[in-house]
Amino acid sequence: METPERLQEQIKSMEGLHNIVATMKALSASNIHQYEQSIESLTDYWHTVELGLRVVMRDELNPRHIVPSLNGGMAAVVFGSDHGMCGRFNEDVTGYMLKHFKTLPSGVKPKVLCLGLRAGDLLERAGQPVDEVLTLPGTANQIASSVQQILMYIDSWREKSGIKNLFLYHNRPKNRASYHPTKFHLLPLQLDQFSNFNIKDWPGRSLPTYTMNRESLLSSLLNQYFFISLFRACAESQSAEHGSRLTAMQAAEKNLDEHIEELGGEYRQARQDIITNELLDIIASFEAMSGNKKKKKKA
Repeated sequence: METPERLQEQIKSMEGLHNIVATMKALSASNIHQYEQSIESLTDYWHTVELGLRVVMRDELNPRHIVPSLNGGMAAVVFGSDHGMCGRFNEDVTGYMLKHFKTLPSGVKPKVLCLGLRAGDLLERAGQPVDEVLTLPGTANQIASSVQQILMYIDSWREKSGIKNLFLYHNRPKNRASYHPTKFHLLPLQLDQFSNFNIKDWPGRSLPTYTMNRESLLSSLLNQYFFISLFRACAESQSAEHGSRLTAMQAAEKNLDEHIEELGGEYRQARQDIITNELLDIIASFEAMSGNKKKKKKA
């Protein structure tokens, strides 16, 4: 059995780890709240952009429906994590993407942009070439900057490599404790989805109109559509990551509590054994002294 001193050191060490885990739990919970707010703020913004697209597309006589084809090349943006302690977060999203890649026609070699150092490392070890790896935004306020970086790479691929298909892969939160990997076919954009203009569904009393050039307005709205799609994927992924980390920290905290309680029991038992042995030694000494006194009296 360990000595009380050694057990006390272990307890202090476990309590130190417990404090770290508690801090990480608090940070994860705070970050989840930030990203949830970012996702919620997109709802009204997206609704405004969607209404704008419907207004512009109502004058389209022949809405553009593009039959999906991978002949023009494909690119993928996958969102993982830079840090660990988040369960199988990276394994799930990269595995989901690679599983989809296996269904692609032979000869299609997607370009891959990965956000998250750990996810990038997993893909490389799985034999999937990664064209670029970016670090993730540290806070919700930095997502917009990361999205601008992604858009620069997408524009470059479309211009230099003729990429016409773009898929987004990320983990989407179900709730704060779970998520599921998902994909979104961002390009080619199906403009006909915005052509169903229903007067009854319009929120205002009068129908909207616009004065600027139609193509310029459409281009501006589509840029916002791309931005929102990437922003939402990044925010959802970050929220899911911190949710997974929060779950992992809760499990770690429970294990530490149990281990500290177990060590506390061992410490108390060790102290009791020492006290018991000391008492037995005192009793034995007392009995020995009493025996010696009796012998002297008889002598």
